[in-house]
Amino acid sequence: MLSINRHLMGTALALLLLAGGHSVAQAQQGAVGIPVASAPANASGDARAPYAWSDLCRRSPAECRVDVREPDTVELTPKLWKSIVAINNRVNREIEAITDEDHWGVVDRWDLPEDGKGDCEDFALLKRKRLAEAGVPRRAMVMTVVIDEENAGHAVMMIRTDRGDFILDNKRNAVLPWNQTGYVYVKRESQVRTGWTSLGGAQTSTVASVR
Repeated sequence: MLSINRHLMGTALALLLLAGGHSVAQAQQGAVGIPVASAPANASGDARAPYAWSDLCRRSPAECRVDVREPDTVELTPKLWKSIVAINNRVNREIEAITDEDHWGVVDRWDLPEDGKGDCEDFALLKRKRLAEAGVPRRAMVMTVVIDEENAGHAVMMIRTDRGDFILDNKRNAVLPWNQTGYVYVKRESQVRTGWTSLGGAQTSTVASVR
């Protein structure tokens, strides 16, 4: 479970929604097999990195390195969308959800779930690893900290595309636009340096309850 500053919840940016009138299926997938475009998540200013992420960087520097020669967004083709959804579903099935307390005896630890067990950030790290192995630029995939529907810290992986930013989440199999998850967005990894940037506590709506 992530530990984050609760006062960020009071900061609200304007809600970003997809155009009204779409069905749930239309909101998630356009006519050509990819999602309808939506507004990206804007970040501004530095943010303090989660302690457990900094610990991960000491143990596995490659997980935190930023290569500015890579693109910071990726073109969302039907083929890539299919891979994103498949990898999200596969990792959600493969990994046994377990708290860091039960797994490692510590409050928070970030790592690849090499033993088949992990919590939210471990799911996200594995999804990023597999997508990178499939050819997705590592720079376009950023670890992101949110406040979830239970008012708790939660980590997801955000993939930044030319059709908006989408969230890979161990809580659901549906890959949703960031602004349809119902989460409060606190911060994400920087795309210009090794570090984190603020998302300002942007609040979002949930379009549908989907798995």
